[in-house]
Amino acid sequence: MAKIVTLTPNPALDIATHVEKLVPSHKLRCGPVRRDPGGGGINVARVIHRLGGKVVAVYACGGGSGDELRDLLRKEGLLHRAVHVTGHTRESFNITEDASGEQFRFILSGDPMSDSEWQRCIDVAMSLVADGDYVVGSGSLPPGVPADFYARAVRIAKAKGAKTAIDTQGPSLKAVVEEGVDVLKASAREMGEYLGATAATPEGWRDSCRELLKSGKVRTVAVTLGEEGAVLLTQSKAWHVAVPKVKSSTTVGAGDSFLGGLLFKLVQNRPPPEALQYAASAGTAALFTHGTGLCEPSEVEKLNAGLSVREI
Repeated sequence: MAKIVTLTPNPALDIATHVEKLVPSHKLRCGPVRRDPGGGGINVARVIHRLGGKVVAVYACGGGSGDELRDLLRKEGLLHRAVHVTGHTRESFNITEDASGEQFRFILSGDPMSDSEWQRCIDVAMSLVADGDYVVGSGSLPPGVPADFYARAVRIAKAKGAKTAIDTQGPSLKAVVEEGVDVLKASAREMGEYLGATAATPEGWRDSCRELLKSGKVRTVAVTLGEEGAVLLTQSKAWHVAVPKVKSSTTVGAGDSFLGGLLFKLVQNRPPPEALQYAASAGTAALFTHGTGLCEPSEVEKLNAGLSVREI
């Protein structure tokens, strides 16, 4: 089986806890704390690893928080390559308010990276890539990293005969689409911002993405629609999968679980509808976990047995 290499320039140590009620100015005594490795590409790699895929996570790493992140990945048994940087790996905080059940997410930006540091991240990732592999760029960019960071990585990956997948937003998304990618995954909000228009139905997303696919810059587009499921679009066909309404413990990592499930099937050359169904199962399964627990394989399989995909 071909392997998947994920690239995460802005990983995070994800910290999750809960309080009875959020009150301004007061000292808020929190409940038990959960600490997980986080950041887009790292989460995607964690999902693929636990599903049984062959994956290596490449990420920037610095300071005490970076050391803890690296140790957590080691404990999970995930193959990984840390690129040392002078700044500290950022931390992200996920606070659940018990009284309301609402979740509040505080995302730090990350310390600046030098040109040599972000270039080394690309170099390390590309040194692991062979013909037929997948390269995945996922997550935000820290200060100092150019908007075309993922585009540069994609350019090298394509020259090596690798397939490419991207999950980012804003200027970074625009730059990498101009370079051209095989798989583009985005939430409805992210895709709406990129296209300058949103859609109310799966068929609407099919039509909205038509020009992007016709341009040939993207071969496959996946748009997650929250409670409305997800759509997968190619240059010739489109599919929609509905998902069950569930009581979620968290939304953290649902999109990363979706992309991990999708790539786990695509790297096996499974048909797009099958990959979409499995991706939706993985994304939904992530809603049952706490913190950045991501999806559990047993829950993914259980959900996958009950989902169905329709062509649109």
